[in-house]
Amino acid sequence: MKCANIAAAAIAAAAVSALLATPSAHAASCPDVEVVFARGTTEPPGIGRIGQAFVDALRDEVDTKAVDVYAVNYPASTDFPTGVQGVVDGSTHVATVAATCPNTKLVLGGYSQGAAVMGFATGDAVPAGYSVPPGTPLPLPSGVADRVAAVALFGKPSPKFMSGIGAPAVPLGSAYVNKTIDLCAGGDPICSVEGGNSAAHSMYAGNGMVQQAADYVAKRLV
Repeated sequence: MKCANIAAAAIAAAAVSALLATPSAHAASCPDVEVVFARGTTEPPGIGRIGQAFVDALRDEVDTKAVDVYAVNYPASTDFPTGVQGVVDGSTHVATVAATCPNTKLVLGGYSQGAAVMGFATGDAVPAGYSVPPGTPLPLPSGVADRVAAVALFGKPSPKFMSGIGAPAVPLGSAYVNKTIDLCAGGDPICSVEGGNSAAHSMYAGNGMVQQAADYVAKRLV
């Protein structure tokens, strides 16, 4: 996530100023709820298998509400420093929706590398030694947290994992801690310190945790 790796994300940062200046551009199509989700490493563009299972479960829980989805745009590759592109894109989109859709409730989510992306997007500060393009809404502007109903993270990389790739531990902003469900499957080596079951990292859609997160989020949307 060094500054040299964030040049490609500058377009997103430039776009946010224009969007924030023209709230009417999105007001007409604002949903009741918008899920902003970052997929896991090597998943194809979109919100990924875990993200889709989560959104499907959430829609079943809040079937009277219109739920839109935004897939955070980033490579999700094994070149982990490029994850900063997702931090920039995700925070930019969240700030834009908060500014243009005053009645929309936001739900932030991520799986694996995507959980790290969303964690950094909510952070109270940009980690020391790192930089983001000018105009990027990081840390997220004051008041945005009030618009975020919940955060759902699956298999968030542990401090041990992040240290192993030369990155800081994944933060979670103080304004988001009490509205976050942070799930780690037993034995998952990405999110747990002693985990040794690599298969566990792909089991969130089938081990009940996606439904657990949907139940948690639905209660916070009431």
